[in-house]
Amino acid sequence: MLHDEYADLEIVRKDLQITDTERDVLISRAITAACRKIDDETGRRFYLDEVASARTFRTRGRVLIDEDGQTLLVDDIGDVGDLVVETGRGNTWTAVTGYELAPENALAQGKPVTGLLLASGSWPTGTGRVRITTRWGWPVKPATIQQAAHLQAMRLYRRSSSPEGVAGSAEWGLIRLPHLDPDVRAMVGPYELPGMA
Repeated sequence: MLHDEYADLEIVRKDLQITDTERDVLISRAITAACRKIDDETGRRFYLDEVASARTFRTRGRVLIDEDGQTLLVDDIGDVGDLVVETGRGNTWTAVTGYELAPENALAQGKPVTGLLLASGSWPTGTGRVRITTRWGWPVKPATIQQAAHLQAMRLYRRSSSPEGVAGSAEWGLIRLPHLDPDVRAMVGPYELPGMA
């Protein structure tokens, strides 16, 4: 399985009851499309970058203030081994220390860090920026997301027999197929970032 794919080609092939490898290209395309659809639906991706990269954030609308301090909401951080947090702008950056990862124990639970808490001090406001260098993504692929990708990939592969989005049987007649399997929608729903539904 490729690092950015959530379903396994061999398992999908087996569940489709295909015993040869002649259609692997079509199945692989369905897996890739299913995975990217899940990414689009949730507003995030469920694999970990291989190398650290920098992202710059404006703080406006990203800082939550409560009795614990100020939490800067960030994209999913899946590994903190290379984590560097800086504030500034342009070519002038200053390292930030003393922050805490939020939610607590996220990485130990196989979930990403989504916030950086400053118990004392504050994140910059106005034109200030925060630059974060880390490995982005999820530390592990959630089993629910893998199952959702598996189901959606099988559905997409089978769409070749219903190219207009309509399927039928003698028992039910013709029905229009939704773009995202209802079971898949239920599985990925809890992972959606706010505003993505």
